[in-house]
Amino acid sequence: MTVKEKEISVVIVEDFKLTRVGLRCALNENEDINVVAESDNATDGLRLIEKYTPDVVLMDLGLPGMNGIEAMLKIEEMHKDIKIIALTSHDREEEVIATLNSGATGYCLKDIDPTKLADVIRDVYHGVCWLDAEIGKRVFKAFPKQENFKLISDGNHTENQIPLTEREREVLKHLVAGKSNTEIAKELIVSVHTAKAHVCSILQKMCVNDRVQAAVKAVKEGLV
Repeated sequence: MTVKEKEISVVIVEDFKLTRVGLRCALNENEDINVVAESDNATDGLRLIEKYTPDVVLMDLGLPGMNGIEAMLKIEEMHKDIKIIALTSHDREEEVIATLNSGATGYCLKDIDPTKLADVIRDVYHGVCWLDAEIGKRVFKAFPKQENFKLISDGNHTENQIPLTEREREVLKHLVAGKSNTEIAKELIVSVHTAKAHVCSILQKMCVNDRVQAAVKAVKEGLV
């Protein structure tokens, strides 16, 4: 007899009613996902998050009153273990970067297929950082060129060398040691937001989906 996987609880914060209803209906078709509450504004959304302590929050950015980015910062203060996915039509580079710096580990555009969104929720719940492909391209273009980084090197520069910064190399060592974002932040004397951003960047640069894969690849390729 197989053990049933834990149900992933979700709170939706989205001001457009039709979108909220559609999301709830589509996501609740999945046996392992349960939309426990929804709100049309961030203030009420934060109250619901405090009440239900969901595993994942789907957060729009363009909300009336308090915007989504402000709300994400408050969620991080309230419950650091809650995963946040931005679900929005906003696609400007500065908004994406601000969103990721505010605690989100997922960024989806609203035209995402519902089945794919369910997969994203599962991935983010299990610790994966996820960016919409088009959003990812724009974000990478916003970063400085590779020559502006000091690359990891053992004295033999190769074509396959991963362009990690010195700070990312430090974070990678702690990641390999099995430390959480909070523990990494304490070790490096930075905010948890900054530690999380470094981990997301490392995963993307190493072309892996999660921390375990990053650690295995780092050890295998002698990066730490």
